[in-house]
Amino acid sequence: MHENEYTDEFVAKLELLWGEGFLSPGGPGEVEKILEGTDLSGLDLMDIGCGIGGVDVLLAREYGAKSVTGIDIEQPLVEKSRARAERLGLSNQLTFQLVEPGPFPFADETFDAVFSKDSMIHIPDKPALFAEVLRVLRPGGLFLASDWMQSAAGPASPEMATFVETSGLSFAMGITDDLPAMLTEAGFTDIRLVDRNPWYRQEARNEITRMRGELRQPLLEILGQEKADRWIAMREAMIAALDAGAFRPTHFRAVRPG
Repeated sequence: MHENEYTDEFVAKLELLWGEGFLSPGGPGEVEKILEGTDLSGLDLMDIGCGIGGVDVLLAREYGAKSVTGIDIEQPLVEKSRARAERLGLSNQLTFQLVEPGPFPFADETFDAVFSKDSMIHIPDKPALFAEVLRVLRPGGLFLASDWMQSAAGPASPEMATFVETSGLSFAMGITDDLPAMLTEAGFTDIRLVDRNPWYRQEARNEITRMRGELRQPLLEILGQEKADRWIAMREAMIAALDAGAFRPTHFRAVRPG
């Protein structure tokens, strides 16, 4: 049985930092970067690790997706996503489904595009994941994603070890340099990567400034002082891993051949 990691308290602090409906860095701005130059109008999408549905609302409302099927392994997150879609009158476009880790519960060639934002970090078997993404994509379909990754030196880096230890989450970070070969082996072509380490090194510092300033009081109301200080310490450990070049958030895209 999967143990839920994204508790109400955890979700609340992430939304405070990254915006309503968003559980990973950059919020809507990073979604825009991932999708840069891509037209999703009229497409059927799947979102791996939909969280509480903020991204999926954006994909439908701002990017013109015909339908978005969000999947997640935590029931409370799926329920929050469904409630968000219903509240916004988007239940006809947005579908959310609880899944078990492993193969996707969808037929071959179901989607025009598969999207994911910073959630595949929790999935250890990347080759199996990429093979499943290829399977559910239609010919010519797009794989558009971002993920928290690490350099080849990352696993041996003391900065990464401290960051992961203090995070409180079950991370399974892939190695950035291994990504093109894994996607190619799965059957993808036209693979492109964008290293977001330089951006997030500065952004993470901005986040801590906000957490110590304008967000301090609401953060204390959510977490209390001890937990708030612990979370800031974790973010400082993350910055050390970023500065060391071991932690490398990455955008990537690939195409299933037509």
